[in-house]
Amino acid sequence: MKIAVLQCAYLGMSPNKLDYYLRICRQKDVKLLLLGEYVLNRFFKEIENTPLNMLKEQTNHQINTLKELSSKYDITIVAPIIQIQKNNIFKKIVVSSSNKIQYYTQQMLINFKHWNEEKFFSNDQESLNPPLTFKIDNIKFGVIGGYELHFNYFFDEFSKKNVDVVLLPTVSTFDSNIRWQEIIKTRAFLGNFYILRANRIGEYIDKEIKWIFYGESLLASPEGKIENMLSNKEELLICDIDKNFIKENKKAWGFKRIFNKKAKK
Repeated sequence: MKIAVLQCAYLGMSPNKLDYYLRICRQKDVKLLLLGEYVLNRFFKEIENTPLNMLKEQTNHQINTLKELSSKYDITIVAPIIQIQKNNIFKKIVVSSSNKIQYYTQQMLINFKHWNEEKFFSNDQESLNPPLTFKIDNIKFGVIGGYELHFNYFFDEFSKKNVDVVLLPTVSTFDSNIRWQEIIKTRAFLGNFYILRANRIGEYIDKEIKWIFYGESLLASPEGKIENMLSNKEELLICDIDKNFIKENKKAWGFKRIFNKKAKK
């Protein structure tokens, strides 16, 4: 199966660019397209000062665009989105296919002093639920928010559910690229699944800091290697997912088999 990442900055309200890349994906028989964080909406630091009615209008427009384009090209689009419900702002990930739309509400939110999503968004901070999973043909996908890469719980759940590909939209910055690459490779190897990471590009400048989003979207293989990686420019990455290769690695390393054997005792 072919899946893809569109590495870009904020797309704005026009559907033209997304339509252009989806047309290419359709020609290449791509089944799924992943977007990075804060691509359908502006970056978090800008959202903090945006009126609710503008955020709601923007999100409704983007959701309708995703519905139309996923149906037009018969491609599943996975993208982070900001949603307004009863004047509360939620950070979610939308999975839009030709006949269905699903949402995953991010559960772990970054809470640094200079970047506090946990304080700003209304996402539930009291409970913990399994991440969203879905299938396209014989491939099972799992979805989490970028910050959730750091928590074992989600990857334990992916292992239990025999996920083949983890979809990881991010908005990484501040020269963190090597750290993210190493964590992703390790997670992919320990779970013996693919991890497809979409990272935003572009920049945001405030009074004190220049935030540079460095891209480097990538595909990590079930054996913990980076198979493909983009640069820091707008690009489309198309990847091949091999179900048999996943099975071979799970059988060869046997992490889940060994754990289940001990866990039953």
